[in-house]
Amino acid sequence: MTDAWPKELRVSKDRKSLVVTFDNGERYDLSAELLRVASPSAEVQGHSPEQRVTVPDKINVEIAKMEPIGNYAVRITFDDMHDTGLFSWDYLIDLGRNKDTRWQAYLDELTQKGLSRDPVSRKHS
Repeated sequence: MTDAWPKELRVSKDRKSLVVTFDNGERYDLSAELLRVASPSAEVQGHSPEQRVTVPDKINVEIAKMEPIGNYAVRITFDDMHDTGLFSWDYLIDLGRNKDTRWQAYLDELTQKGLSRDPVSRKHS
């Protein structure tokens, strides 16, 4: 658990990213796509590592709205109507600190599973 506290959460004008600034000076620009595919929801994460879902087709996803949950998290609603993930401050700072590693792991999973970030490039058999 971190002792960093978010000072500001700002959605970009194009709704494609969220900038989170913490009181310890850390600042992260997290893409809406990364937030969506790494959502801490049970729908994405499952109830065990084996149940985790690789979410394709989210290259164009946008942040529709955010709402605070108590003093520990924010609920992000995406324009695909996914809204069940509660992004705790600890989860957001962890995502920021490890975003390059998590992003590469996501891209590798897509490749391994024959999936794409872009819905129009989906192969139909």
